[in-house]
Amino acid sequence: MTELRTPPKLKPGTLRVIPLGGLGDVGRNMTAFEIDGEIAIVDCGVLFPEETHPGVDLILPALDYLSDRLDDIVAVVLTHGHEDHIGALPFLLKMRADIPVYGSKLTLALVAGKLREHRLRNFKLSDVSEGDVVAAGNYEFEFLAVNHSIPDALAVSIRTKAGVVLHTGDFKMDQLPLDGRITDLRGFARLGTKGVDLFMTDSTNAETPGFTTHEVDLEPALSRVFDRATGKLIVACFASHIHRVQQVLDLAVKHGRKAVYVGRSMVRNMATARDLGYLKVPAGVLIELKELGKYADDEVVIISTGSQGEPMAALSRIANREHQHIEVGQGDTVLLASSLIPGNENSVGRVINGLTKLGADVVHKGNALVHVSGHASAGELLYCYNLVQPKNVMPIHGEVRHLAANGKLAEKTGVPRENVVVVEDGAVVDLVNGKARAVGKVDASYIFVDGSTVGDVSDAVNDRLILGEEGFISIVTVVNTHNREVISGPEISTRGFAEDPSVFDDVQRRIYDALEDSMRDGNEDTHRLQQVVRRTMGTWVSRKLRRRPMIVPVVVTT
Repeated sequence: MTELRTPPKLKPGTLRVIPLGGLGDVGRNMTAFEIDGEIAIVDCGVLFPEETHPGVDLILPALDYLSDRLDDIVAVVLTHGHEDHIGALPFLLKMRADIPVYGSKLTLALVAGKLREHRLRNFKLSDVSEGDVVAAGNYEFEFLAVNHSIPDALAVSIRTKAGVVLHTGDFKMDQLPLDGRITDLRGFARLGTKGVDLFMTDSTNAETPGFTTHEVDLEPALSRVFDRATGKLIVACFASHIHRVQQVLDLAVKHGRKAVYVGRSMVRNMATARDLGYLKVPAGVLIELKELGKYADDEVVIISTGSQGEPMAALSRIANREHQHIEVGQGDTVLLASSLIPGNENSVGRVINGLTKLGADVVHKGNALVHVSGHASAGELLYCYNLVQPKNVMPIHGEVRHLAANGKLAEKTGVPRENVVVVEDGAVVDLVNGKARAVGKVDASYIFVDGSTVGDVSDAVNDRLILGEEGFISIVTVVNTHNREVISGPEISTRGFAEDPSVFDDVQRRIYDALEDSMRDGNEDTHRLQQVVRRTMGTWVSRKLRRRPMIVPVVVTT
């Protein structure tokens, strides 16, 4: 991957492809396509913050790139209903509410709920199914069924005068899916026979050899967890994993347990899935959270959010003994029925440790076959490359190592190395005359959502990191600039330092002397005096304590 220059002006008849998120991170998936002045978008998702983003709620794709081109957008196509593919859509539609949005019935039902939460109106949602063909401006979209860890996922073929793009979305090739809906390999082959100019393929599991395990193969392991659970049983999974919840509900009936949903998104999503027929809830199995106290511990299974260690999710609050209704202890079982999203290792580890410390038996992917991925492994990707035989390949959806591994798989099947375009967010790729080439780069920086603030809150994030990791020091001093002397202080207050407070006695005298020296040199400006304090303290604490804290000097002049 090389540093790219500013892209050239787009020529007529050329299809420009710009990933605005999702290439380099597992999240904020979004790709913009442009030809002859019209823009189409595939997916519009969020990235969830890591520990290096304190106080940040969500991270958006590079929506700024579109801010002065909103009227040129003819369609947004959504491949499926996961947050990392739909979560940023409300923020795009706040910029222009009437952009036509296409997606499957379940995907749009989840989207509609989000838009209502954001108090958006006048949006245009059009549901599509596999086999449908939709024209929008210079684009023709054909939708194909794919198998994933959420029902109703779609791949999309994008036909333009520059050629045909096949975008897989997130997919795998489970041949025994729980809902009987398999990936449309016949459709992939049909498109390949006609000619696919650019194949954009899910890279998440490109480093994993073989084929992804069937969902149905989990049932024996899940059943064993139910068999040996003698107390309270909590199953944590993604709030969108309808198939997993279906398995848990069926097992609850088999083992004579009632089921209760915990977590706002879990309650909302499962209600939507049930209303649309994607979730079959056995009669009498569900109870309300307020009814939990009526049943013995071994008579219920709690289906909870928080499998990724999210601090405010139900499972984290349970692990921290902060949940209003649920406690765990000796004899209880907690099942983490999800894969680990890269970057969440520490958060999940803390939750597991917290639950274990309380006495719970924690079952997770690391010690039992209780979850399978929703993404195609290397064997499936090789199969698809041989089936489609694309002219060009652009790996999508994954960290840099996943993209690179996927590109190497394409080369193994005969795609020329120069036709495998491995790029990151912001790269500009032009498809012209049957060839895809990286021609430039645009800014695809993170856009943070911090409470009600959307935009560049980088300084605030950096400040929080410093506060959390390096500590905080305030120094208050009163000076008389006329007499050029320190009247009071410096008074030093610290946070995040375990050292004996007397360790700062030495630097107090240094600050005192530095201020008087500066005033004797004719410095009477408050800001400049504060900088003297900051430099003196910063130099001392760096040398003495090997720390770089946030330093807030206050100099009051009289």
